[in-house]
Amino acid sequence: MIRANGIIKKFKTGDSELVVLKGLDLHVKKGEFLAITGRSGSGKSTLMYQLSLLDEPNAGEIFVDDVNILKLKNEDKTNFRLRELGFVFQDYALIPELNSIENVMLPLLMQGVDKKEAEKRAVVALEKVGLGDKLINLPSQLSGGQQQRVSIARAIGHNPKIIFADEPTANLDTETAKTVLEVFQELSKEGQTIVMVTHEKEYALVAHRVITLADGVITESIIGNNKYLG
Repeated sequence: MIRANGIIKKFKTGDSELVVLKGLDLHVKKGEFLAITGRSGSGKSTLMYQLSLLDEPNAGEIFVDDVNILKLKNEDKTNFRLRELGFVFQDYALIPELNSIENVMLPLLMQGVDKKEAEKRAVVALEKVGLGDKLINLPSQLSGGQQQRVSIARAIGHNPKIIFADEPTANLDTETAKTVLEVFQELSKEGQTIVMVTHEKEYALVAHRVITLADGVITESIIGNNKYLG
């Protein structure tokens, strides 16, 4: 599903240059649940941004489902992100004035999906993450864990090829984090490809595979247990 070869990412800091990713190679299989972990500053979120077209590397190539995404025109990159990828962020990124259904419907409407069909898909997605009884609640009426599950429903509403999750449990207590991770595990069992960044090694181990970054390179790749947290 993802083939990344020789990824280099640099940032200018005044007169100096910081190399965050140093010729990194990574392949992710279709239906795989991959966790990326490492200390702060190791390059894990930067890597996710390159793979998901939220940023572009200075060198290297990235294929998503055999599409060379770095060769796409800017408009095509935007459409690819919107239609083929789903995103979950640590701050939920929900629109406070919209209820759960409306937040999930928004990217569908942006794709040109009919309003009734978008609402139908939103309800299905919210029920899938266990929020069938919170359809018309505003974000302010939901707990942090529930808000994160709405964001997951929004990410899966259009059946993306890949879900990218950047520290999805960072703002949650332990029990709520486990509930959110269980949602990801259920999605992975259904064949959803997931790439999750987390600094919590315990949480990373719920994935099929865990890679560890340090100083912009992969230092370890292990098999996760893909079991529910106890």
